[in-house]
Amino acid sequence: MTSPDVLRSPESAVGRGAVVVGFDGSGRSRQAARWAAREAASRGLRLLVVNVIRGPFPEVVVTPVSMPMPQLVGEKAVRAYTRDHLAELAAECAEIAPGLEVDTRAFDGHPAAVLAETGREAALLVVGSSGATGLARVFAGSVTVDLAHHFTGPLVVVRDSGEGTDDRTDDGRVVVGVDGSEPSDRAIAFAADHAARHGGSLVGVHATTGLPVDALTPGGAWGQGMGFELDVEQLEGAAETLIARSFEAPLARHPELRVERVVSPARPAQALVEAAEGAALLVVGSHGHGAVRRALLGSVSHAMLHHAPCPVAVVRGDGSER
Repeated sequence: MTSPDVLRSPESAVGRGAVVVGFDGSGRSRQAARWAAREAASRGLRLLVVNVIRGPFPEVVVTPVSMPMPQLVGEKAVRAYTRDHLAELAAECAEIAPGLEVDTRAFDGHPAAVLAETGREAALLVVGSSGATGLARVFAGSVTVDLAHHFTGPLVVVRDSGEGTDDRTDDGRVVVGVDGSEPSDRAIAFAADHAARHGGSLVGVHATTGLPVDALTPGGAWGQGMGFELDVEQLEGAAETLIARSFEAPLARHPELRVERVVSPARPAQALVEAAEGAALLVVGSHGHGAVRRALLGSVSHAMLHHAPCPVAVVRGDGSER
């Protein structure tokens, strides 16, 4: 385990090939670190725990009411506090996954920028997301939202499972949104690999209200006439076929996987949230409808970050921004 000395700026090479997790001392980030430790162990990879120290440092902080005067705290104390907490968490992660190599780093800077850079060459970046409301949610959630929109690699957001419930119980299902696009195919590959590593099952969800644009054109695969009189049975049959076709490549790699196909008449976000209840992981692709429909898929990904009942993986399908 490396020493968690504070570095002034991150280098992407520090996270190369590792599972990188952001840690800010909160309960939600501790849950994310525990999840990341298990994931790193399942992949046989190193775990890198990253803390970001953002100045300037106040000289006075709030202290318990039992103290007669506020405690004076400077930069040196903050950095010492950071080192202690990183060392404590590293030991906890090593206990969760015996044999796991755990490194820790602390950097100066903006949390989203530092995590994006340290995670740029990583196998996976993991962050926590709070269920808090009001200002706490704004500040805690802004880093997650920034990363979801701009980070170029696979990102997992571990939703807050509640105080005292570090080890969530799930049914092993890995749920993935399916729409036939390249980003969707990448998400399916990610989901299948995760399910296979953890002995889970793969669930493909297609929302028939999130139709590709060409489905509504005259002669479209799921439409009739001018595309406004849709045959429900034909629509559902085509959706089942789409999911089955999208699963062909992953099942060729993992023939042992148990799969389930879900066709929902609900909107995409609702369909995914409902299917993910009790699941181990929900996986969504970024920009699943191409440039014309980016705003729609972006809203789905955004909704998952705030409302999904389980950890969420956002997988990119191209090199552009989310």
